[in-house]
Amino acid sequence: MATSTCNAMLLMVATAFALSMSSLAAGTLQYDFYKTSCPGAEAAIRKATEDLIASDPTIGAALVRLFFHDCFVRNAVIINFTTFEVDVPGCDGSILLNPSSSNPNPEKITIPLRGYDAVDKIKAAVEAVCPGIVSCADILAFASRDTAAINGGFTFAMPAGRRDGLVSVFSDVFGIPAPSMQVQQLIQSFAGKGLTVDDLVALSGAHSFGVTHCNFVTPRLYPTADPTMNADFASNLTNVCPRNGSGSRALNNNVVTDPNRLSNQFYSNVLAGKVMFTSDQTLTSSGDTLNLVKQNAANPVAWMARFAAALVKMGNIEVLTGTAGEVRKVCGATNGGN
Repeated sequence: MATSTCNAMLLMVATAFALSMSSLAAGTLQYDFYKTSCPGAEAAIRKATEDLIASDPTIGAALVRLFFHDCFVRNAVIINFTTFEVDVPGCDGSILLNPSSSNPNPEKITIPLRGYDAVDKIKAAVEAVCPGIVSCADILAFASRDTAAINGGFTFAMPAGRRDGLVSVFSDVFGIPAPSMQVQQLIQSFAGKGLTVDDLVALSGAHSFGVTHCNFVTPRLYPTADPTMNADFASNLTNVCPRNGSGSRALNNNVVTDPNRLSNQFYSNVLAGKVMFTSDQTLTSSGDTLNLVKQNAANPVAWMARFAAALVKMGNIEVLTGTAGEVRKVCGATNGGN
C-alpha cells in the first residue's frame, strides 16, 4: 500500500510538472541536450552529487543556493550617478569564478556561500567522462535538480545548453533578494527576473533544509524579538545566537523536522512563526503569498510540482547559449585564466 501510494504521488508530481512546463518557453535550452555529445553526463553528475550528499548531508542545500545566486545576479552600469541595468547572463556560472590578477573582486567574495569544492568534484567527474563538453552552469542546474531527488524524493527533467560566462563582478550580487526583505520587495525582485509570486513562494521552500548563520538571525532577536516569531522559538534562538556572540555560528534553517530534507515543512514553519528570516515570515503578510503558503503546507505533491517548475524556470534566466561564452575546463577560472 505504501509503495502504491508513493508511486501515485510521484505520478501526480510528474503530471503536474509536465502540464506546468507546457506553458514555459525554455528558450534555446533543450531537454536531453547532452544525449549525443555526452550521453553519460547526467548520470555522472547524479552519481557525484549522490556521493557528496552521502558524505555531507548539508551539501545539497548549498548546491541549490549556489544555483539560485548564480541565476539572480545582474550587472549594472553607473553613468553620472544614474544606474542602468544591463541585460547580461544570469545562470552562467559566474558565481563560481575565483579571484584572479585581472579580476580580484568576483561575485564569490561578496557572500558566504558553500559548495564550491563540491561543484569542482562534480565537474571533475564529468570531465573524466567527456572532457570540455558540459558547462559549469549546467552542472549547477543538474546538481540542484538531483538534490531535489536525493533530499526531497521527487524527480523531474532539467533542460540544458547553458554556456559559462566570462565576467564576474562583486557588485552584481547586490540585486539578490536579501533575508531582510519584505514581501513587496521580494515580489518586485522576482518579477524583475520574470518570476511570479507562485515561483517566489515555491522556491522559498528550499529553506526547509540547509544551514544559515547567527548574523542573519540576530537582527530579528535584538534588541527585542520580532513579534511575528513564535515566542519559544525566539527564546531558543537567543540561546544559540546570544547578542554579543559570534555571528558565524551555524544553525539549521529547519529546527522542527529533519534539517536535511527538502520538503513542504517550510510552509508549516512559516505559519507557526518558526522560520529564520524576515523574508520567509513576510510571506504571511500578503493575501496572495499567504494563500500559497497555506496551499503548499497542506499539499506536498502540489508543492513538489510548483518547486520543480519554478526551478526550471529560474534556470532559464538570461542564459548564454550557442557560441556565446565558453565551456570552462575548470569552474573556478575562465579558459583564458581570468
